[in-house]
Amino acid sequence: MRNKVFMFTVLLVGTGVLFASGRIAYTRPGFMMKIPSSSISQSPYLFQTGFGSELHNFSPLNSAKGGYFNMETGRSGFLFGFSFTMAADPTQLSDLKTSTYTAPVEFGFHIQKRVYSYQDVSVSLGLQDIVFQDTDESSQLSLNSDELSLFAVVGSEKVVGSYKMKTYMGLGTGSLGPVSTPQFTDDGTINSTVSDSGSSAGVFVGFILNTPYLASWGGIDLVGEFDGTGVNVGLRIPLTSDYRLNLGFTHIDKLPNFSDSYWPGHPGVTLGLDMAVPRAMTTERRRGLYSGPSPFVDDPSGLYPSEDETNIAAQIDSTLRTADFAVHSLRDSMSLMNNEMRNLIIQLSSMEQQARFLEDSLKSMKLDQNVKDKNENDALRHLSRSLRYFYTGDYRGALQEVEATLELNPNLALAYARRGSIYYKLGDIQRATIDWNLALRLDAEYDDVRNILKALHENRLKSTSIIKE
Repeated sequence: MRNKVFMFTVLLVGTGVLFASGRIAYTRPGFMMKIPSSSISQSPYLFQTGFGSELHNFSPLNSAKGGYFNMETGRSGFLFGFSFTMAADPTQLSDLKTSTYTAPVEFGFHIQKRVYSYQDVSVSLGLQDIVFQDTDESSQLSLNSDELSLFAVVGSEKVVGSYKMKTYMGLGTGSLGPVSTPQFTDDGTINSTVSDSGSSAGVFVGFILNTPYLASWGGIDLVGEFDGTGVNVGLRIPLTSDYRLNLGFTHIDKLPNFSDSYWPGHPGVTLGLDMAVPRAMTTERRRGLYSGPSPFVDDPSGLYPSEDETNIAAQIDSTLRTADFAVHSLRDSMSLMNNEMRNLIIQLSSMEQQARFLEDSLKSMKLDQNVKDKNENDALRHLSRSLRYFYTGDYRGALQEVEATLELNPNLALAYARRGSIYYKLGDIQRATIDWNLALRLDAEYDDVRNILKALHENRLKSTSIIKE
């Protein structure tokens, strides 16, 4: 009977087993690429989840991929994990474009426990890759005992200045055991392979160097390891304090065979992303005084959760927390999209208002200019009439026309000079002097007015010197 629930859950199930998918980089518990790790203290994260992939050929694309979820329970030192992986296509390179091969999907369960910890050294034992996969056309799941891995790992954690170094060395069986390198013929095709990877134990070693770059988010990690089959190198780049981008190369010692058909232990370019959800925070962490990763030594400063806080967090059902987190993330994403749409609408409305404002400003400027031109014309017309009255000896009429001119344009120097001449004719020397000074203040180069004031000061002003034009 086909396991429809299983098919719905993973959305993709293989129909046959030619190669086991093995260990894909960044899909097993811990911070390493393919080997287990150990820690001297409890992880500050409630759980971690993410995905990893290995690209074994670019054109056509041939990749292995998978995801994982793991969590550490309280301070007991137990670490539980779950992973699912899909192997790459083992079809010959020349036939990849037309291949109909469907890779099997594996589901793995992982458990390990920290059994010893002293100062900066810890020892962990574990069982990884309890793998279930479909073994025939009926898609029945069965345990793949060849990948079952028993392991022991010793970890050491050192702090040197602003750098932190973790080193690991261990022994493992199953998928942690050695895998024979395939034999190649002269034309580059695979002649034969040995797939009994679970028949013997293998030694693995590795290190993580935590650097101070992007220290506020935990720092960039350099990863290097020998997984019993080949050498892997990687880079873990923090995107935030809880998200990391994982890059690297697997089995770089076999890179000359990168373009060959896929086989267990094939070199690849790795890409992954993981997310970590912190446990209950202390006051210092809530205030943002600490945002780094898990400690390398026991921390007496109180920046990490206390035992009481950890016990409270451990009592919360992890399944409900995960579901609640997913629902809130989806809700926040929808709210963010709504906010962005509202912001775009507001920006559009603001641009329309600015366009209308500029249009109104342009109309207002044109109207002001028209009014100014009309006032200028009217002022000159009144000033011309005042000159006619002045010639005929009607000084009162001339004065009224000049006053009308100044009401329309109070900054016209000629109008003040003309009014000064009219007052002088009317015998009001004081007012005439005031108006001539006002004209000179408005136009400092008005030489005729300057000469009249000078002559008035020297008592030699004649009626013929009075400004009429």
